[in-house]
Amino acid sequence: MADPRFFQRTASQSIAELCAELPVTFPDSASNRLIDDVAPLDHAGSGDLSFFENSQYLDQMQSTRAAACLLLPIYADKLPPSVIPLVTDNPYWVYAQIAARLYPPTDALQGLDTASFQSIGGNLIHPTAIIDPTAKLGQQCVVGAYTVIKAGVELGHRVQLGTHVVLGQGVILGDDTLIDDHVAISHSLIGQKVRIYRGAKLGQPGFGYAFYQGRFTPVPQLGRVIVEDGVEIGANTTIDRGSGPDTIIGSGSIIDNLVQIGHNVVIGKGCVLVSQVGIAGSTKLGDYVQLGGQAGLTGHLNIGSGAKIGAQSGVMRDIQAGMVVAGSPAVEIRQFGRQAIALTKLVADNRNVGKKLVNEGSKKHDDSTSNIND
Repeated sequence: MADPRFFQRTASQSIAELCAELPVTFPDSASNRLIDDVAPLDHAGSGDLSFFENSQYLDQMQSTRAAACLLLPIYADKLPPSVIPLVTDNPYWVYAQIAARLYPPTDALQGLDTASFQSIGGNLIHPTAIIDPTAKLGQQCVVGAYTVIKAGVELGHRVQLGTHVVLGQGVILGDDTLIDDHVAISHSLIGQKVRIYRGAKLGQPGFGYAFYQGRFTPVPQLGRVIVEDGVEIGANTTIDRGSGPDTIIGSGSIIDNLVQIGHNVVIGKGCVLVSQVGIAGSTKLGDYVQLGGQAGLTGHLNIGSGAKIGAQSGVMRDIQAGMVVAGSPAVEIRQFGRQAIALTKLVADNRNVGKKLVNEGSKKHDDSTSNIND
């Protein structure tokens, strides 16, 4: 069970309610069975729902005490008799939907004494917030303590701003967008249902300098950051505004913590960028590109749709659509595997040569000592 100090769970719901409109099949007799909570296979009890997708945990699935388990059709007959099979082609995805129904997303008001907020124009505003009179707020917005909203800012409906948020002049946030504490946004247009986590910074100047007569001079960065609908941006991630063209984050993309995105970068829809990825200026990613942790991309590259780039890869050339690469410099995954095998063999061969030389030297020493003794 999740810690109730941090996570608020709904009342128990039936399997039929939790699985409504989801691609799941289950015995009719189980429709009214109540589920109290979600839990891992090895911790689940008689009121819990769990899921099984990775064959590594087959033993845990076969011994689980859960009330019900989401799993692929081929495993349905391997569950203990007491566990209700919830059969689906995508157990993890369905689990995410059900967990969200038991634990609805929280909002900026969780844990706050709302009595201290002021109701102004259909919105809840903390009295310490500073809002420029030219700013426009939609309906049912929440503005947290010590948040600053500068001139010309526009908020859609149901926007939630945490504490110590700073929205620079002219920033626009779409409906149902949530901005966590200590986020700073400038020179940006943000779409609907965007989530930006703590400490992220959007719209600061890109890293552009001209060198002349021994000095670096900053080049004015005159573009924007465009974040399309449904994007998630992780804690302490930074996204530079464009130098003239815009920096664009495509709809539905997910960006992890501590990611750096340079000026003029264009990211397609549905991309995934894992922690500590760095993308230099003017590189373009197609749709559904996946970048592993600490992958680094130089500037002015084109990464084709569906490409996958392994963790800690160094990408210095264009990547074709659908290609899987790894290593530094990054190469096609099969070539990377061959290189790893060759390197392992080379090390082993060198070790064997070294042992042979040591043995031969030892034998000569023994022979020399024997002759002296004779």
